[in-house]
Amino acid sequence: MQRYVSEMHAGPFEWADPEQEVLTGIGLAARVILFNDEEHTFDEVIGQIIAATGCSYDHAEDLTFEVHSTGKAMVFEGDLPQCLRVSGILEEIALHTQVEC
Repeated sequence: MQRYVSEMHAGPFEWADPEQEVLTGIGLAARVILFNDEEHTFDEVIGQIIAATGCSYDHAEDLTFEVHSTGKAMVFEGDLPQCLRVSGILEEIALHTQVEC
């Protein structure tokens, strides 16, 4: 079914990418969970959350404290492609994340 949807969107001389269509065409609600570790400083985590989500310093600091205190926190909620992008940015410095749908 997904392949059929992808083929419908392709023009006569275009190849549709079924994997890309699955990620961008469904619009699933998802969230990014960030897990605590003993490798990163508060400042590193705060900076990476800001880079990934564009949130304020104060919000990133609150999220970092929640991760530290409880072991994990939801740091972003949006559609699946956005969550995958945010997760990828967080993981650039080897933070551990999980995307949940």
